[in-house]
Amino acid sequence: MDIQKKLSHVEFINREYNISHLSYEREMAFFESIKNGDPDEARRLFKPFNCEEMGKLSEDNLRNLKYHLTITVAFITRYCIEGGMEMEAAYNLSDIYIRSIDKCRSEEEINLLHHEVVDDYAQRMQIIRKQNRYPKAITMCLDYIYDNLHTKITLEELANITSLSPAYLSKLFHKEVGRTITSYITSKRVEAASNMLKFSDYSCIEISDYLCFSSESHFIQVFRKHTGFTPKNYREQFFRTRKPDNFR
Repeated sequence: MDIQKKLSHVEFINREYNISHLSYEREMAFFESIKNGDPDEARRLFKPFNCEEMGKLSEDNLRNLKYHLTITVAFITRYCIEGGMEMEAAYNLSDIYIRSIDKCRSEEEINLLHHEVVDDYAQRMQIIRKQNRYPKAITMCLDYIYDNLHTKITLEELANITSLSPAYLSKLFHKEVGRTITSYITSKRVEAASNMLKFSDYSCIEISDYLCFSSESHFIQVFRKHTGFTPKNYREQFFRTRKPDNFR
């Protein structure tokens, strides 16, 4: 049976048994509420996957729910990028949730994770919406920095991709972001190091090398200055901890 025949068959069955999907307008309103950083509206428009209006993507019920949640995460991610979330941050968050979906072993786990995804993205977008929106050149810099934390990043490179002079870009970045480019890059490297210490088995020196710190001792010094912990103590306290339940 080719795709057209399958489509005709499904349409016939849906008409016969009065099966319909969620209305397009409601579905788009739901995604827009997350993009706009409105957790209350997102919860109001939220529909559980076990409702009759959801499409059937698999004969296996748990797999069906996993498929639906994976698709939902993909849509939410792209809406949030349009709304101003850093692209790499949004995709990394998406990857984390999709791996969590894959590990779910019950419908209850899927449903709890569904709520967590919606609340988490909506709350993150709420924070982003409250912050000032950056000019295009600054957004380009932020994305470039996020994508290249594992390499040496220079002011000249950033000036080149934005077609601005290094001096002007440096002043503009400080004005818009509230810190120097160097300070921002360092903070993002510390943030990335924190995640690697929590969620990976890389050693301190491997993380230091990967994130382009000048030496392991320099990495330890900078990390302690920003977090109040040495990398070793941070890992001991936070290794593979899950986000608190208030995201659900």
